Amino acid sequence: MWDWIINFLAGVLAGIEGFCGDWGLAIIILTVIIRVLIMPLMNKQVESSARMQAAQPKIQELQARYADDRELQAQKMQELYSDLHFNPVMGCLPVLLQMPVFFALFTVARDRIPADASFYGIIPSLADSAGGMIGSVGWAPAAVYVFFVILFGVLTFLQMAINARQVSEDQRKQQLGMGAVMAVMMAWFGWGIPAGVILYYNASALWGIVQQYFVTRRVMEKAKAEAEQSMQGRPAVSVDVVRKEKKPRPRKKS
Repeated sequence: MWDWIINFLAGVLAGIEGFCGDWGLAIIILTVIIRVLIMPLMNKQVESSARMQAAQPKIQELQARYADDRELQAQKMQELYSDLHFNPVMGCLPVLLQMPVFFALFTVARDRIPADASFYGIIPSLADSAGGMIGSVGWAPAAVYVFFVILFGVLTFLQMAINARQVSEDQRKQQLGMGAVMAVMMAWFGWGIPAGVILYYNASALWGIVQQYFVTRRVMEKAKAEAEQSMQGRPAVSVDVVRKEKKPRPRKKS
């Protein structure tokens, strides 16, 4: 199955390169095709996230009211999720669909495209990595590889920073801290992977940022408004827990 994915991706890339005449541009075009195909799923993910944000006060209310009854709390939460059309799977599905392409492209860039495949001469070899180029030709010729790796980390942080604007202040600080750690980790990871994979990720991240400004915000605002309207029409939560009354202890006859 994995070999099939690699062969398919290599064939698609070769076909695009035959059309546009450059391997780097072929990777960017492949990125755009993938992002366009998963855009409906991304929008569903955004809608789901927006509904959850709008429902946070109601979720906290349910958690407080049914703190002593976990089973009933779970039931009420499930009812709320159903009313909001929230599906937890949608949050990770777009990422999961892109992961096979990301890892398969590692093999394709290393083994399946010509050694001299470049990105219009800007990146001389898409099969080489920043670390490998520094070891073989030195820092100066490898500068462009280092730049793309740094951009790899910066775009990772930037995407998380943009998403952090939609949450509370405490959560925002947490996400920004996680974003900084992830940026360093991704830059370290990118040091040893082919430049073709870095180019794919950077093109995908840039697409995501542009989509965030022109599409995602509108989808999120609409979903929030619909969720708030739905919450207003939802009846107030009632306490279903029946507390047992303490009976007076019988007195002994004297």
